[in-house]
Amino acid sequence: MRTIQQTEQPARQDGNGSKLRVSVVIPCLNEAESIERCVAAAHDALQHAGLSGEVIVVDNASEDRSAEIAASAGARVIHEPQRGYGSAYLAGFDAAIGDYIVMVDADLTYDFGDIPRFVTELDEGAELVMGDRMDNIKPGAMPWLHRYVGNPLLSAILNLFFHTGVRDAHCGMRAVRRDMLPRLDLRTTGMELASEMVIRAAKENLEIRQIPIDYYPREGESKLSTFRDGWRHLRFLLVHQPTYLFLVPGAFMSFVGALITIMVASQVHVLGRAWDIHTMIAGALLLIVGSQVLGLGLAARAFGVYFMGEHDRLFEYLRARVRLEHGLLVGAVLILLGLIFGGVIVYRWADRGFGALSEARLAVLAAAVMIVGIQIFFSSFLLSILGLRRR
Repeated sequence: MRTIQQTEQPARQDGNGSKLRVSVVIPCLNEAESIERCVAAAHDALQHAGLSGEVIVVDNASEDRSAEIAASAGARVIHEPQRGYGSAYLAGFDAAIGDYIVMVDADLTYDFGDIPRFVTELDEGAELVMGDRMDNIKPGAMPWLHRYVGNPLLSAILNLFFHTGVRDAHCGMRAVRRDMLPRLDLRTTGMELASEMVIRAAKENLEIRQIPIDYYPREGESKLSTFRDGWRHLRFLLVHQPTYLFLVPGAFMSFVGALITIMVASQVHVLGRAWDIHTMIAGALLLIVGSQVLGLGLAARAFGVYFMGEHDRLFEYLRARVRLEHGLLVGAVLILLGLIFGGVIVYRWADRGFGALSEARLAVLAAAVMIVGIQIFFSSFLLSILGLRRR
C-alpha cells in the first residue's frame, strides 16, 4: 500500500483566492545535483506565464539530500517509500490539487519553459498532451539504441495494438487534466506507467494532442535500464492486448492445424505426395494448442471487461449472442464425434479378430477432436464464472 507524507498541508487557492490551475509533478530519486534548478525553473515558468500553480516533488526514497533541497527551493515534497517511476507519479497525482497536472522528469532533460505550451493545449480542449522529442534530440541526450530501436519500436507496437497515433509514447514530459485521472485508473508502479497512460487514454477516447519539444542530455546518473525497462513496456503492451497475444496466434495455429489434420486424414496429395501420420500428429498438436490459446484469449478479454473496466466491442457482441449453453453444446458435439471415431476404431479392430491395429490416422483425429471438445466445454464454464462479476 502506498504511503504518502507531506512537508505541509497544501493551500487550495493562490494568494488571490483563485483555484490553482497547474500542478507540476516531478518524481525524484537521488537528484540532488539537479532538483533545485528543476523546482526554480518550474516556478519561473508558472510565474512568467501568469499561471497559478504548485510544484510537487515526489521523493522516491532518495538516499541523498534531494528532498531537503527541493523543500528549500519552494517545492511541496511528497515522500513515497515504494520505489518506482509509477509509484512516484501515483503519489504525486494523489497530492496534486491543480486543474491540470504537468509531468516532468527531475534530470533537466526537458525545458520547463514549455509548461505553458502544454497548459495552452489543455485550455483548448485537449485531455492528454504528449511531448514529442524525436525531431529535437540534442547530441548525447539519448543513446542510439533508444532513439532508433527501442522507442520507435515500442511506440509502433503500441500504435498497432491501440491506434493511439502517439509518436513518442515514452516521453517523460506530458500533461493531463486532473479530472481525467479517475477515467485513466492508472495502476502500474514502474516505467510501464508511461505506456499505461497512453493506452488508457486511447481506450477512454480522450483527446490526445502532441507538441514538439527539445530533449537535452541529463544531469546525474540515469535510472533507466535499457533491456529490463524495455521488456517491461513490451510485456505491458502484450498483456493489455489479448487479441495479439492470444487470439491471433491461437486462430492461426488452429486453422493451420485443422487444415493439416483434415488433409492427412483424407489422404489428400499436397506438393505431389501424400503426407503420413507424423505430419498429422504435428497438425493435431497445432489444433489442440491453438484452441487452448484461443480459450485463454477469450478469458483474458473477459477479465478485462469484468474486472478492469475495459470496453471491448467484440467481446460485448459475442456475449450478447453466445451463451454458456452454446459453448457446452459445441464442446459436447465434438466430444461425441471423437467418441464415435473411437467407436469406429474399436469396431474395425473387433471385425479383424482383435488383431493388429492399423487405424493411426483415425486415432489421431479422434483424440484431437475430443481434446478440443473438452477444452471448449470447460472454457465455456470458465467464461461463465468470470461473467459472475458483471456490474
